[in-house]
Amino acid sequence: MRFTVIAACTAAVLASALAANTPPPTPQTIEELGELLFFDVNLSANRTQSCSSCHDPNHGFADPRGMASPGDDGVSLGDRNAPTAAYAAFSPSFHMNAEGEWVGGQFHDGRAETLEDQAAGPPLNPVEMGMKDEAVVVARLKENPVYVDAFPALFDDGVLEDPIAGYRAMTQAIAAFERTSTFSPFDSKYDRFLRGEIELSRDEELGRVLFFSQQFTNCNQCHQLSRSPIDPRETFTDYRYHNIGTPENVALRELNGVAQGTIDNGLAENPAVAGDPTQIGKFKTPTLRNVAVTGPYMHNGVFQDLRTVVLFYNIYNTRSDARLINPETARAFGPPPVPDTIALDELTDGPALDDQRIDAIVAFLKTLTDARYEHLLEEDNQ
Repeated sequence: MRFTVIAACTAAVLASALAANTPPPTPQTIEELGELLFFDVNLSANRTQSCSSCHDPNHGFADPRGMASPGDDGVSLGDRNAPTAAYAAFSPSFHMNAEGEWVGGQFHDGRAETLEDQAAGPPLNPVEMGMKDEAVVVARLKENPVYVDAFPALFDDGVLEDPIAGYRAMTQAIAAFERTSTFSPFDSKYDRFLRGEIELSRDEELGRVLFFSQQFTNCNQCHQLSRSPIDPRETFTDYRYHNIGTPENVALRELNGVAQGTIDNGLAENPAVAGDPTQIGKFKTPTLRNVAVTGPYMHNGVFQDLRTVVLFYNIYNTRSDARLINPETARAFGPPPVPDTIALDELTDGPALDDQRIDAIVAFLKTLTDARYEHLLEEDNQ
């Protein structure tokens, strides 16, 4: 599709235009403008970081550089793992549903209500892109003749003369780009299976049956949005918030100089939730699309391998001491930082899984990888 091609070569186009001392073509749509902005490192204080730095289009729009993302200043490090921007457009605006549960939003704690709000955050975050305020960002936009032409044409005359209006237009353009099929092509092996184009292997099919069966696993209690197990637009998240007892990432704490045992309040950090103690330690259910190529995993990047994640979920149902061991550390999985709010009803619903079923679930999860990233699966197997 057109935007997929554009996204793959935007950096090269910009570099070529700069080398030739000529501007790239003026974007004709808000989506095209958003694409240029998504890859523009000049929107960070030291001109080293863009949206794509932490949401790499070559790695499932996640950050392959580690458990947390480095900042534009070359020193700072985030305290959470960057979530994928793929399929993020399907998350509803942050709200409380009829059951009194918080749903949707962007970031792990939903503090950005919409995609536009999310796009507004990183440029002004001192740990990320480090810009002082909206006026400084808009001044950077006005340095680029392409933007000077495009913004008035696609928004309002004089939009870049008002820092708040100009900044808002920038976030709208980035969000528009993130709503294109570049970020959500629905062309994985699983999607092709649903369309009758291919068959799944025996392990993949077993994993699919296990995943969608409440009799054998609890996977779909949080990772299935549609009532139908064959919905072609399934994003594999209910967009709700749960505390699953993810262990503390001691290594990330040490890198950030934070004392062990410091609690990440999760959803309770969201200003709309106002520190509600019943929401401490809860994080938004992530999409499982591209999960096999967007590690490390969990909100704090504590697990490196997808199979470890499935083993971790299994600790709530197993009676085997051996199953309580994290294979990445050869030690027991760490204790839950916030035991009082753990979603025990969901986590303990279902039997313990043996190796065959664990491997089958992992095999199925790999089928959720978009076609453009399937080569990454092959590289992992080499």
